[in-house]
Amino acid sequence: MSENVDRSEPEAGALPASAAVTPADAADAARLVAFGLQPKLLPARDQEYADLLRRYREDPAFARLADAVATGLGLVVLEVSPRAGMAVTAAEDSVFAVRMGDYARRTAADSGDRFLHGLAHLAVAAMAFPRPEDLADDGYIGRVTVNGIDAFVRQACRRLEERAAEQGENTDPATDVPGLEAAWRIWVRRSATGATKDARRLAGSTTGIVGKAVAFLTDSGFLQRTGDDNGGTYRTTARYQLQVRDMAGSAAMAELLDLGVVPVTDGTPTLLPAEDTDDLELVADAGLPFHSA
Repeated sequence: MSENVDRSEPEAGALPASAAVTPADAADAARLVAFGLQPKLLPARDQEYADLLRRYREDPAFARLADAVATGLGLVVLEVSPRAGMAVTAAEDSVFAVRMGDYARRTAADSGDRFLHGLAHLAVAAMAFPRPEDLADDGYIGRVTVNGIDAFVRQACRRLEERAAEQGENTDPATDVPGLEAAWRIWVRRSATGATKDARRLAGSTTGIVGKAVAFLTDSGFLQRTGDDNGGTYRTTARYQLQVRDMAGSAAMAELLDLGVVPVTDGTPTLLPAEDTDDLELVADAGLPFHSA
């Protein structure tokens, strides 16, 4: 009596027996994702990280496993390379997502300041990579300064005010309307530095807000501090370039760039007269690298 043989086709995506995932494989994949969640750690400085990164690039099955671990944690893999390591960003529903409301509470900002913090992050991204080719060039390094970012936003605010006046729009300050058109009305009324007895900038001043933004980005491995001139000088990292690429198509980024940002290399703000463009809607609390709500 012959045995019954199952000749049905294997399920789509099933791994052959010889390629079965072992607990050790799963642990290694999770370890690689854990390395990716340490934004300041570079593969060149950790041999285990470098070895796992090499395995990811050379072993497709391991790469799929690591991607699956990241997906299960609500993470999006932006790039896996020697320059950036395993660069991941949090999806909106991930426990790792940072929301603008949470960030504002960390900085002791009230709800009315959320747009200003979002605008500061947006301005850092726009100044760091002002042209599409800058984002496309893996070797490009952007440079920004705290004072330069504040000056750039103030120039952008003047341009927005001029545009509103030309179109006959209300230019009275308003704090409860989302968008760049509302944000400039708040920014221009805020002191650039404020005043303290020991000459430190106030946290609620615009340079104080920018300072919080670049400090957060530095702690997150997106920027590196290079000096103290002009309120603090910073250079971009590969991870930040990937992050900005991921959000470059947002309406907020497009609206700010449409004001006419020109190439910069030393953190100096410059604007060119912008051509007339259709207005773009800006979602509330838009700002890198946050999710709204």
